[in-house]
Amino acid sequence: MKYVGAHVSASGGVANAPRNAKALEANAFALFTKNQRRWEAPPLSTEVIDEFRSTCDELGFLPEQILPHDSYLINLGHPENDALEKSRTAFIDEMHRCEQLGLIYLNFHPGSHLKKIAIDDCLARIAESINIALDASQGVTAVIENTAGQGSNLGYRFEHLAQIIEGVEDKSRVGVCLDTCHAFAAGYDLRTEEDCQRTFAEFEQLVGFQYLKGMHLNDAKIKLGSRVDRHQCLGKGEIGLEVFRYIMTDNRFNEIPMVLETIDSSIWSEEIQLLRSFAL
Repeated sequence: MKYVGAHVSASGGVANAPRNAKALEANAFALFTKNQRRWEAPPLSTEVIDEFRSTCDELGFLPEQILPHDSYLINLGHPENDALEKSRTAFIDEMHRCEQLGLIYLNFHPGSHLKKIAIDDCLARIAESINIALDASQGVTAVIENTAGQGSNLGYRFEHLAQIIEGVEDKSRVGVCLDTCHAFAAGYDLRTEEDCQRTFAEFEQLVGFQYLKGMHLNDAKIKLGSRVDRHQCLGKGEIGLEVFRYIMTDNRFNEIPMVLETIDSSIWSEEIQLLRSFAL
């Protein structure tokens, strides 16, 4: 089964996210469980938690079909200790919010060295941060998202993801979300079937499909290897449609939430139907 949806708004309350996803005829969705541009948020009330859980049950969304994303402010590899602790505290809070909502994944960007520490040291800090968060939480898998490699962001090479996972003690609670735009920006070609075979074979060799817990399906406005994060609508960018056809017909991408973050939300329902047509 292919779970396909979009990163929908939770404005007005997190229970609106599954409602917005259902309106798209999606069977997967991503959301922010709090304002992604702020460090702190009010605790989730019992009423909010119950409403979200009951709405997901009513609309047929299982935890395996939902990919919450953490705040963009968090940097689990921050080179400065005070800022690192602030990020770790915020990340643990995000894990607890997922626990309360009955969710099993938390998707996050791994972190940035800010040109202040070595790449290996930053990757080790990220792994240590994950270990701390897993020790402080239960039942939620930390899902590392590959990045475009913009600025000093790490996670743009499959080797980075593998190195972080290697440093995580409980490997049953760590995974990866692959973003097609980010992969392309980082230099992994996806434009033809042969490119897809080569790129995903490298992912299997270095990371392993057993760690794939979600995907972001995006075309790219930018050239291959540009290290710039600019999403585009499916088939209207530099990648084209072949990778999405490949993903929708490959069983290795079954049973994980695959969500659109393309730039025109008004055509998300059309893009979801396009993806499903490939599976047919």
